[in-house]
Amino acid sequence: MDLLVVGGGGREHAIIKKLKENPAVETVYALPGNAGMDCEAVCVPIGAKEIDKIVAFAREKAVDYAVVAPDDPLVLGAVDALEAAGVPCFGPNKAAAIIEGSKIFSKRLMQKYGIPTAACAIFDDADAALRYVETCPLPTVVKADGLALGKGVVIANTREEAREAVDSMMRGGKFGQSGLRVVIEEFLTGPEVSVLSFTDGETVVPMISSMDHKRALDGDQGLNTGGMGTVAPNPYYTEVIAAKCMETIFLPTIRAMKAEGRPFKGCLYFGLMLTPDGPKVIEYNCRFGDPETQVVLPLLESDLLTVMQAVTSGTLKDVEVRFSDKHACCVVMASAGYPAAYEKGYPLSIPESVRPHVYVAGARREGGTLVTNGGRVLGVTAVEDSLSAAISSAYDMVGQISFDNAFYRRDIGQRALNA
Repeated sequence: MDLLVVGGGGREHAIIKKLKENPAVETVYALPGNAGMDCEAVCVPIGAKEIDKIVAFAREKAVDYAVVAPDDPLVLGAVDALEAAGVPCFGPNKAAAIIEGSKIFSKRLMQKYGIPTAACAIFDDADAALRYVETCPLPTVVKADGLALGKGVVIANTREEAREAVDSMMRGGKFGQSGLRVVIEEFLTGPEVSVLSFTDGETVVPMISSMDHKRALDGDQGLNTGGMGTVAPNPYYTEVIAAKCMETIFLPTIRAMKAEGRPFKGCLYFGLMLTPDGPKVIEYNCRFGDPETQVVLPLLESDLLTVMQAVTSGTLKDVEVRFSDKHACCVVMASAGYPAAYEKGYPLSIPESVRPHVYVAGARREGGTLVTNGGRVLGVTAVEDSLSAAISSAYDMVGQISFDNAFYRRDIGQRALNA
């Protein structure tokens, strides 16, 4: 079988490595991929949002199956276009991907169907939003409605910060069309948990839980990033809480999307807060998380392609989805300055013994040399019998990798260990 994976970061590298474990898989095309994954995939310089070109390439190569991984092409309808061209595909269609594409849609969905989430107010008028933040409880959370590269959420501790967030989004055009409408919501407290799930629109199978580390600096300080590391499973996510989430969040969400005429097929990501009042939804993503995928898929013992095809065909209930009882830790190695300004083009030194455990997020080739080409450069993942061993092993491998201006947090997993 020849496969096509849309996307070019560490998440896609993790998906490709897992798909390649199936002996029936011959060639995997990554569009656009990056030079660090060219041992596993044929990288093709077609952007993830160039849907017409993606479809034309899929037809030309007669690919047997496609996986659309990033949010942008899903929200733009890449799955619809590929399936219309006769290419079976993993991922939600455009109608279902709105669950991430519009925070206003997802908040209204949860309100309508009684799915626990933060109380909120919704605005398409900047003056009304600014009046609201003068009296709302603090801290408060200001969210751009649409996709914003994971940067469209501001936790405002003061009214001045709330005003600045509203003004920059709604009047300053910070996120373009995505910020013209905003959700201002209650600030929730408690441990955060990420739960990716396979679903075919009827059956939902949660994957191993994980804990992300969003802040750039140790001790959860600094700017929000796309994620500086993850561990799995998340120790706060007990069997009792998992059962509660299935009953009050996971199944109700799948049923709500079906009732709205938008059945969701693919990977639905539940971003949860375990509040004193029980688990609540912070956000939905319509795809695999990054870097959560880099710790969850290494623990998957079932064949990923078989599971994905069952999602596509609506037969997920007939497939066993089995995970290891081991622990995983992923440490992200970034370029100094990320998520603000950073430099590119530094040669990467990765020992051969470590390469099987490295997921490349941002790299290109200059001549025959692999060099940095992004804010997040690598994700280094270890799987061990215990969380402490996984953390130790991941940092041991990080210590063997070098590139100029390398930067990483040194406390990934410590919060989970303390739990």
